Amino acid sequence: MSELFAVLINGVAQLEYNRASGLPDDQLAFLQRMDERMDAGITLAGDSIAAPDLSQKAQFVAMSLIQYIKAGDEAHASAFCSWLATRLPDLKQLRVDDKDGQETFDLVFDREYKGQIGVELTMPGSDTTH
Repeated sequence: MSELFAVLINGVAQLEYNRASGLPDDQLAFLQRMDERMDAGITLAGDSIAAPDLSQKAQFVAMSLIQYIKAGDEAHASAFCSWLATRLPDLKQLRVDDKDGQETFDLVFDREYKGQIGVELTMPGSDTTH
């Protein structure tokens, strides 16, 4: 199991989840309610699925998570990120490519997320740091 899970849009980390941190009881209960609602059926790519399997649920949650991030809904984005990280312990990254409002995504199980490094740039002949 990988400790870190990250959601990246166009290569930029949007959310990181550290599995070593655990979740409080109220958040675990929320994830359980998510499971129960999805067990009752989901709509995925326009198709109704009465009894979705884990893979279908993961696709549904990933698509919803992307929309919550784009809408700036941090509470739901965090919850859906937590669902992916806890239900798929080997998942390392959700990589999203957004081109002109069209999103495609990959659930990445074989490449560890290494984090991002901030770089400080100073323009030549300037006292300004970017």
